[in-house]
Amino acid sequence: MTSSETNPDSWAGSPAWELLLPAASAPARARGRSLQAALREAVRSGRLLPGTRLPSSRDLAADLGVSRGLITEAYEQLTAEGYLRSGRGAGTWVGDAVRAARSRTHDLAPRSTGARADFVPGTPDVSLFPRAAWASAQRGVLAELPHQELGYPDPRGLPRLRTALAELLARRRGVVADPERLLVVSGVSQATTVLGFVLHARGVREVGVENPGSPQHDSLYAAAGVTTVPLPMDDEGLAIGPLRESGIRSVVTTPAHQFPTGIAYSAPRRAELLDWARSVDGFVLEDDYDGDFRYDRAPVGALQGLDPERVAYAGSVSKSLAPGLRLGWLLVPEALAEDVVERKRTMDLGHPTLDQALFARFLERGDYDRQLRRCQRAYRERRDTLVAALEEHFPGAEVTGIAAGLHVIAALPERYGPQERFLARVGAAGVAVRPVSDYAHARAGDDGGPGVRLVLGYAHLSPARIRDGVRLMARAVSAGRR
Repeated sequence: MTSSETNPDSWAGSPAWELLLPAASAPARARGRSLQAALREAVRSGRLLPGTRLPSSRDLAADLGVSRGLITEAYEQLTAEGYLRSGRGAGTWVGDAVRAARSRTHDLAPRSTGARADFVPGTPDVSLFPRAAWASAQRGVLAELPHQELGYPDPRGLPRLRTALAELLARRRGVVADPERLLVVSGVSQATTVLGFVLHARGVREVGVENPGSPQHDSLYAAAGVTTVPLPMDDEGLAIGPLRESGIRSVVTTPAHQFPTGIAYSAPRRAELLDWARSVDGFVLEDDYDGDFRYDRAPVGALQGLDPERVAYAGSVSKSLAPGLRLGWLLVPEALAEDVVERKRTMDLGHPTLDQALFARFLERGDYDRQLRRCQRAYRERRDTLVAALEEHFPGAEVTGIAAGLHVIAALPERYGPQERFLARVGAAGVAVRPVSDYAHARAGDDGGPGVRLVLGYAHLSPARIRDGVRLMARAVSAGRR
């Protein structure tokens, strides 16, 4: 007589019983492992509570229609792992050490605001990702990659990729690119964090940042124990007077296309900035987040090209290919190179080899240049569409900054203000926008004045959606003024 016949409510009626039945029906070779996994999951999930007595190996084997040896082996294995406990002549019980874990899977990836029109800046059009060319490069890499390159890589990156990147950056961005001082990283965020740790280890506790500027710098440097100091901008770039008075020795800049104001640092200001770095024996940390995208002329070359021993240069494929690839680069002065490489090694032992080899092939075949030209055409059309729509629906609006990147600054006439009321009205109409004041450093405050100044992202929107979004925004404001 089996346990289910003597006490049908004890084991056969329990939720764990159903969990074991498929395992008992598994192919013979996998049946033992399946039964162990099913029992383990029953304990973990709480279907079998601590203190529950299990059937004897003989009874459970009879109930499930398997050999007693499989059950005995499962009991012994889970007892060794701590899931079960047993004593001679005392039976087998669920152990007290296990606590049921709630099974939860949350997606923490940034998501769309869900607005009817979303002009929040910083997002490229990921539908432009070159799937066919990427897949072709991937097949080629898998076919040709030597076995030894699947081992731990150089923490700086594969020599093949560093060589290809050095050629690209020298040609397109005017940098002085030594492959020996070039690191492959998982985006500008990791580049920033690595530099933060290296500076902190050298006694640096404060780094200057542009105000207004990118909000991510604060948290990234804070993670390395470094505090950011907001420094004001003027029409030519970072204001040199306050920089000199601050007493800091390192500063983060976006000189090719300042975020968010959209200006390019003037040539005199670039020279002044480098003179400052030399005078304090400091460094400029250049974030070239969208330097490839200039629509009215050739892009301004990177600041690093003027003094590679005072400027650390970082960039990525996040705006040109896709943020999810997590591929970027960091070019460092010789004085920082050894420390940066060691910090990168201790962080992750190097970037994934297959991804590096794939991107190297993508560069070598000219696919990346073709992708940049494709994005350039698309983003230029969208910027022109946005500017035209603003002129049509917001007469007197002024678009400032250079014709570059993935966003514009739009200053609206005072009649559309005050800014708080404007934002409330367009938000209620389902339009997501960000004012310039959102990018002012909290420690410095916002002195942007009484007008309405918006940072409008457009790269991720089709021309039709841009026009519809601006029209919707204008209607919301007009309705509120009546």
